[in-house]
Amino acid sequence: MMELRPYQEQARVAVEDAWITGIKRTLLVLPTGCGKTIVFAKITEDMVRKGNRVLILAHRGELLDQAADKIKKATGLGCSLEKAESSCIGQWYRVTVGSVQSLMRESRLQRFPRDYFGTIIVDEAHHCISDSYQRVLQHFDDANVLGVTATPDRGDMRNLGEYFQSLAYEYTLPKAIKEGYLCPIKALTIPLKLDISHVTMQSGDFKAGDIATALDPYLEQIADEMLKYCMDRKTVVFLPLIATSKKFTEILCAKGFRAAEVNGESSDRAEILEAFDRGDYNVLCNSMLLTEGWDCPSVDCIIVLRPTKIRSLYSQMVGRGTRLSPETGKDHLLLLDFLWHTERHELCHPAHLICENDEVARKLTENLEAAAGMEPQDLEEAEHKASEDVIAAREEALAKKLAEMKRKKKKLVDPLQFEMSIQAEDLASYVPAFGWEAAPPSGAQIKALEKAGILPDEVGNAGKASKLLERLELRREEGLTTPKQIRFLESRGFQHVGTWQFDQARKLIDRIAGNGWRLPQGIRPQEYVPEG
Repeated sequence: MMELRPYQEQARVAVEDAWITGIKRTLLVLPTGCGKTIVFAKITEDMVRKGNRVLILAHRGELLDQAADKIKKATGLGCSLEKAESSCIGQWYRVTVGSVQSLMRESRLQRFPRDYFGTIIVDEAHHCISDSYQRVLQHFDDANVLGVTATPDRGDMRNLGEYFQSLAYEYTLPKAIKEGYLCPIKALTIPLKLDISHVTMQSGDFKAGDIATALDPYLEQIADEMLKYCMDRKTVVFLPLIATSKKFTEILCAKGFRAAEVNGESSDRAEILEAFDRGDYNVLCNSMLLTEGWDCPSVDCIIVLRPTKIRSLYSQMVGRGTRLSPETGKDHLLLLDFLWHTERHELCHPAHLICENDEVARKLTENLEAAAGMEPQDLEEAEHKASEDVIAAREEALAKKLAEMKRKKKKLVDPLQFEMSIQAEDLASYVPAFGWEAAPPSGAQIKALEKAGILPDEVGNAGKASKLLERLELRREEGLTTPKQIRFLESRGFQHVGTWQFDQARKLIDRIAGNGWRLPQGIRPQEYVPEG
């Protein structure tokens, strides 16, 4: 039986606690390679012990097979299969792995009482908003539901928030790398400009056929760039169409690579994947086949030649290379990114793997593109530098805003000043995910913010108001400065007063008051460090 890692145990407890408190539909976000199947296998075991039947729902046969295999290894529980001619009805197994394509059929659903499953787990939950998944989930509408997905973007979270009621637990890619569960990522922007400005959109993303047409003239040049960086690496290349994937494989082989190609129609797919794993090939090209359900830890280079707007898809592609493989000498993943030229659409870049804030992501992308063709940049270090750049720009903008506020003699603290002063990046970059959070602040929230000294006009939604009020209460309990102390002292030039203790600020304000509201001699606000 497998023992859970600390974050996996925290995830298991958080999901089950959400159900206990009455939240029936909750999300678990774990990066690719962090063992999401192990976590939901253990949750499955817990639910079976409570007498529930559990349905694991997925859209591909490989994911169903993986789930059944992992549940057996992790818990000893066998699984029945609900797919094609196979059915779980009449079997004694309490766990079923089910194909959404089979279960969505009305004739099939009608065989099941609506309370047949007490728990439903949706693997790759970003698919679950589709009609096929919803048909199944609505039939078993009284079941507790867990959606499991790799790091989604905010658009995904807004969509998922229409169905799921909460995010029970999230483990981020940067944390997984820092804690040693995934390998570091080094990104390199290749100074080859690929023009996709005329590519059209389909179903919310770039149209694969148009990308293939736009990409075709650059394939030889891309292969030449790969000669500089990939000859001694184990590389996976994602391309838009099978035809493009096959053509690029031929180009790579002609240039001396040991390249192979796999697609959904490959009869020898398993053999090719095994040969690549062994090292018979050093490049594997595919047309989006390997985004889910395939693991090869020794992969140490990823090339995405299928640009996308969808962060979860981009994360899945890069996730094919983030697993640890110390036995092969792998100490990082090299991610090659190209200068995609597009004027109309946001495009996923390496920055979107690690940045929670869009502003930092844009700055990191700018920095990586400015260093195109130089040394690969460690993404964590590059993100830290981009964050510092953004904070510096914000502080400059804040200084201008504070000067304007001073002229207006505002009595309340602007939320941005408060967030910057207490160094709360999570508040500054907050974006609502669930429906109630996006609503306007309530009257009670506005009154409470004003009473605490925060200007409510700049708080755009109930979720942000709730976060601010929670932080204010926590600061009060910890004896930290109030917004009014921050406004008064920072208006006189003192820095980051939000990090001070309440009593430190009070004593200084008393000294200033005792000096006729002038700064006492010898105190320089820019250099001032409060006494312990």
